[in-house]
Amino acid sequence: AVVSTQSTGMKDIEKLPADVQFIQLGIQFPDSFPFSPPFVRVIRPWVRGGYVMSGGALCMEVLTTQGWSSAYSIESLILQISATLVKGKARLLTTTNSKVRSHFQPYTYELALQTFQAISDNHEKNGWLTPPQGDG
Repeated sequence: AVVSTQSTGMKDIEKLPADVQFIQLGIQFPDSFPFSPPFVRVIRPWVRGGYVMSGGALCMEVLTTQGWSSAYSIESLILQISATLVKGKARLLTTTNSKVRSHFQPYTYELALQTFQAISDNHEKNGWLTPPQGDG
């Protein structure tokens, strides 16, 4: 997906090593797709903010059974994820310091799934916050 070249995330991408100048997403489709949402996570690089949680889990209602519609296309979902990263002011960890080189290593599937399940459970109990219309 194309992201605004003026976003902080895009500027961060330009600082990454040549082999990581993108945000890699993992998408797993359940057998019940398109009637159930896919599980989508960031694989690499590590992202701070932008509704990306521990392990690369994405905090987005559209990725839950409550927010998903079988009418959504994967293309529109990826555009929505891109917009959410920009709106959430996602920052990519770009340091090349060898002590934190692990930021270029993939997040694990297990941690992303565990985090997403906790996020979903919390929002199922407490609801989702809808930002004011002026916030986008």
